[in-house]
Amino acid sequence: MILSVSRRTDIPQFYPDWFFNRLKEGYLYVKNPMNSRQISRVDLSPEQVELIVFWTKNPEPMLERIRELGDIPFYIQFTLTGYGKDVEPGLPDKRHMIDVFRKTAEQVGKERMVWRYDPIFLNSRYGEEYHLRAFEEIAGNVCDSTEKVVISFLDKYGKTERNMKGIPIEELNEEGMKRLGKKLAAIAGAYGLRIEACAEKADLSSVGVSRGSCIDPVMAERLLGGPVCRRKDKNQRMECGCMESIEVGTYDTCLAGCRYCYANDSAQAVKRKRTLYDMHSPLLCGMVEEGDRITQRKTRSVREEPILPFL
Repeated sequence: MILSVSRRTDIPQFYPDWFFNRLKEGYLYVKNPMNSRQISRVDLSPEQVELIVFWTKNPEPMLERIRELGDIPFYIQFTLTGYGKDVEPGLPDKRHMIDVFRKTAEQVGKERMVWRYDPIFLNSRYGEEYHLRAFEEIAGNVCDSTEKVVISFLDKYGKTERNMKGIPIEELNEEGMKRLGKKLAAIAGAYGLRIEACAEKADLSSVGVSRGSCIDPVMAERLLGGPVCRRKDKNQRMECGCMESIEVGTYDTCLAGCRYCYANDSAQAVKRKRTLYDMHSPLLCGMVEEGDRITQRKTRSVREEPILPFL
């Protein structure tokens, strides 16, 4: 199985001790976000965990424990944008984060690093020229530390619209996405980076931006050294090309406070959940209560099953 760590929160930045403690214990619990009484028990034994995909805006707190992964293959999706504190209030200075990106690549290898420049939105402060300058500055600093950059344009989820209140957003149609995508692709190419788009309805391949996947079969096959079963994750949007994975995070737990966040309902919700954090608990920011039902999560190998000859 593939572990997604995590779409719902930044575990490498804020909860690395919890995650590595769970690896040591060999299991964790995940509550169903649609029914908190349903809890899945996920087996983290080396026989089950074939690949880990980390999602983060700052893996620095995790790096001192990264060796505890042992022989488990992994890669890191590192989001690094040009936004300021008005949009990403809980993140360190961008110059420091560029240094962290490079330091992380030195430790784990550039082939395990994916740079994400997303989500992209436009307004009077963060216009097209601003994004092009920021993208090129970051690209020039991380091009020796990764081979790929992933972009996406802001989707207006309900939580995102609430969290973005007070920040104007210009509507960007498909033509606008293609125009900006073409310019970003030219910059990426100049620095030797492959550029892909994540879960976009618009097809940007005509301007040099290919369709990509966060839980990526190409990355998986490269790290696992063989073919994989390219089962689409049925829990994601139709436009999403991600492979099937098991999500281990919890909503309303990320402390970064990014205004475009789709995973936090509000700052107050995060504060409430944070009071329940215990690095030794099987649950991230939660507890098992009377009436909860715990079931073993069924898993499937990501490795492609061999085709048996007819007997």
